[in-house]
Amino acid sequence: MGQTLAAVTWAIGIGAGLGALALTLLIVQGKLHRRLKRTYAAARTEAAQREALAAAVEREREDREAVLGALEDGILLFDGTGEVLFANDRARELLGVRLRRARDLAHSSLRAIVETALAGGTNNPVEVEGGAAGRLLRGSAARIAGRERVLLVLQDVTDSRMADSIRRDFAANASHELKTPAASIRALAETIAAGAENDPASLPRFAAQLEVEAVRLSRIVSDLLDLSRLESEAGERAELRLDRLVAEEAGRLKDRAEEAGLSIAVDTDGRVLVRGSPRDLALLARNLIENAIQYTRPGGRVEVSVSSHDGSAVFEVRDSGVGIPSRDQARIFERFYRVDRARSRDTGGTGLGLSIVKHVAANHGGTVSVDSQLGRGSTFTVRLPLAGCGTGAGAP
Repeated sequence: MGQTLAAVTWAIGIGAGLGALALTLLIVQGKLHRRLKRTYAAARTEAAQREALAAAVEREREDREAVLGALEDGILLFDGTGEVLFANDRARELLGVRLRRARDLAHSSLRAIVETALAGGTNNPVEVEGGAAGRLLRGSAARIAGRERVLLVLQDVTDSRMADSIRRDFAANASHELKTPAASIRALAETIAAGAENDPASLPRFAAQLEVEAVRLSRIVSDLLDLSRLESEAGERAELRLDRLVAEEAGRLKDRAEEAGLSIAVDTDGRVLVRGSPRDLALLARNLIENAIQYTRPGGRVEVSVSSHDGSAVFEVRDSGVGIPSRDQARIFERFYRVDRARSRDTGGTGLGLSIVKHVAANHGGTVSVDSQLGRGSTFTVRLPLAGCGTGAGAP
């Protein structure tokens, strides 16, 4: 009996101890679970933050590349060893190749300014010919302060250099064209002043020559002013009848044509409406008709027509004159370009009339072309948008 009671007591003690241990383990397990849960939540938050940061960095990179990609200039970034870290699309377009290192630059002068900048030196921008499609490139390189990085910027200066050349040529030609009649006027004035008393009978002849040169000088100045205005402004637009405007200009020149021994005919196809500058379109018509009169021999014919076709107003001036050599036809719309300089001066031409025609047509969203055979005459054709069919890039 005693032994049985002792055994039961021992069993109860063991059970109580195990129960306490089990309770302790449950408490520890709960704490571990809560700690792991907090750790997991913190890890998830940190991962989300890292992902958000990475996404922000990626967006910033995409924005930067979008901005650099939209630039007109080519941008290349080199590291301290000359490796290309970044090149926008414009740089690849201008160079015509995809660079990996600075030494891959085809132009020695571009390599030199990059290498000088990598070495910490300074240099002046350089201009090189070539690149893609034979363009003229201006390159400048600089080291980024505090970093082993060099930035190379490439600019396409082809058009600006061409414009500079055109301006220089224009200034030289204009000076020459103005100098010639001015010198003649001075010489005639000196002759009149010196010989008025000794040879009064010659005064009318010299005075007539003086008037011719003065008119010539005035026409050159007037054409220069017109050309300058056309290059800087489009003129006020209104809907107008091109057929009527052309007929009026032809009528004003009829006497001049008859004095030159020519017949002039006008054929219009009813109402042909365009939207444009009356002043400038009259200038266009007058220059084309005058040009036909100047270069047609006595007994010849000048035909002027206005019609509409496929949404365009078509204005043509056809003559039976001397014609234009094929080698000159591509250049006759250039300023001061003359096929026959002597004949042009004899007839009072300034060499600017066809250039004015080209500018007026372009300002109205139109075109001008020529079809000519040497010795058989020329046909100049101007096409302009009809009113209501759009007025092209030159429209306000």
